[in-house]
Amino acid sequence: MLQIRRTFLHAPCSTGLIVGTLFFAASLTPSLLPRDFLMQGILSGCSMAAGYGIGSFGRWLWSYLELPELDEDRTRRALRVVSVLCGIVAFTYLWLASDWQNAIRRLMELPPVDTVQPFRVGLIALAIFALLLLIARIFKTVNHIFAQKLKSFIPRRVSNVLGLILAAAVFWALVDGVLFRFGLRAADASFQQIDALVDDALARPQLALKTGSTASLVTWEDLGNRGREFVATGPSAAEIAEFTGDSAVEEPIRVFVGLNSAETIEERARLAFDELIRVDAFERTNLVIITPTGTGWVDPAAMDSLEYLLRGDVASVAVQYSYLTSWLSLLFEPGYGADTASALFDLVYDYWRQLPEDGRPNLYLYGLSLGALNSDLSVDLYDVIGDPFQGALWSGPPFSTATWRNLTADRNPGSPAWLPRFRDGSVVRFTNQTNTLDEAEAPWGPLRIVYLQYASDPVTFFDPPSVYREPSWMQAPRGPDVADEFRWFPVITFLQLTVDLMAATTAPMGYGHVYAHEHYIDGWMEVTEPQGWTPADIDRLKTFFIEQRQEAGD
Repeated sequence: MLQIRRTFLHAPCSTGLIVGTLFFAASLTPSLLPRDFLMQGILSGCSMAAGYGIGSFGRWLWSYLELPELDEDRTRRALRVVSVLCGIVAFTYLWLASDWQNAIRRLMELPPVDTVQPFRVGLIALAIFALLLLIARIFKTVNHIFAQKLKSFIPRRVSNVLGLILAAAVFWALVDGVLFRFGLRAADASFQQIDALVDDALARPQLALKTGSTASLVTWEDLGNRGREFVATGPSAAEIAEFTGDSAVEEPIRVFVGLNSAETIEERARLAFDELIRVDAFERTNLVIITPTGTGWVDPAAMDSLEYLLRGDVASVAVQYSYLTSWLSLLFEPGYGADTASALFDLVYDYWRQLPEDGRPNLYLYGLSLGALNSDLSVDLYDVIGDPFQGALWSGPPFSTATWRNLTADRNPGSPAWLPRFRDGSVVRFTNQTNTLDEAEAPWGPLRIVYLQYASDPVTFFDPPSVYREPSWMQAPRGPDVADEFRWFPVITFLQLTVDLMAATTAPMGYGHVYAHEHYIDGWMEVTEPQGWTPADIDRLKTFFIEQRQEAGD
């Protein structure tokens, strides 16, 4: 009991506090996205704890290796000097934090902030640091208890090692088996309730070709919140005709199947396919297989822009596979949804390829975020190379997307990691806020794949190895929306990117993980090559969407 009491009450390690203070200061530097004082405080507290752990371990290792020590007086004086210097660094960095945040905000066309509220940041950081320090000391206590029990049977150092392993196993079981799973279940239940909400502003479709109508195979209630939003919004034929001045405009077809629409993945995919048959979707000139995000959301910026470009002559279909937001699924269940995407693609593609080539629609794939990852996983190009679909537009591909990672790693020399060029550009091209899709060396082949990605998107550019090395996308030249003041620090940059990942959708439209209509237009133009659009028409369509966004107060 005496040893346990000492574990909890002994003074913090001075070396750990010094390193922790430096980590705290470094965490105030900018990363990909702006941060408010709450997120900054949490980040700084976690960074200080990480630095404290590294410093404490370094101090222990020095003693364990029996390296020479300074005498007590010299050590005390050195600690005082270093502590004062670290305090000066911390206060200086707090003072500069507002300028660093404004450096990002200027790039994203956001108004500057007067202050990041350093007093609040400091208090939150200290609270988080204290909590993490308490958890660490509980771990040390559990380790000590196990080691003491084992010491009666085995040598002391062996018991210490086994005690550490057992304590780690207990904590891992607690974190993984209880906290993570309980948290995921709680999040799932929360998002499930949100999905069940019925927005009174969304009216049940009256047209028979609309999913959720009285003629539909899918009930309005079973579509879920995101599904109802998808099928009940979007431009009508009249609105498209008014903009284009073309009377030969068709009503866009949107098919959606929610999680509650059927019990199994196969049944939901079959229901979506049957709904496509019911509404004569294969009679349209264009057909898009959408893989939604984790919550079932389909980005209206992508589909609205496409339906205008194709003058309504397009059918699209999506099947929900989760309630969870994408970043949770991405961190804990990255392959979630691939089975659903594959089941839907297989049904649609097998039917599509049996149709006469001159009588079947152009077939495209689309996905955003986790939807892009699962859309990519839904098809093996070796299985379709003999009769390929026409193309795919994948926006904000997650960092764990294997195809994207391979393409980026094998990019042409001289092209940056945030906007790579792959070979001659006849199959795959990348673009961002500035359209670069026409800079390829060769014309498009029969299959066109476009990646739309922003350099400031942490979902795409989160980099786990940044804990020990600088990401390649941070090297010059940098993306147009990444601040020059962003510097790489071991461990710190990883923590910054983790916070950015969780806040990815808080960026203004056109930055971070929020993709804008006008940038989708560039991507869709290359993938689908719609006819009858002049450069002036495209500029007018982009302006139309920008003005709509401004009127909505986005």
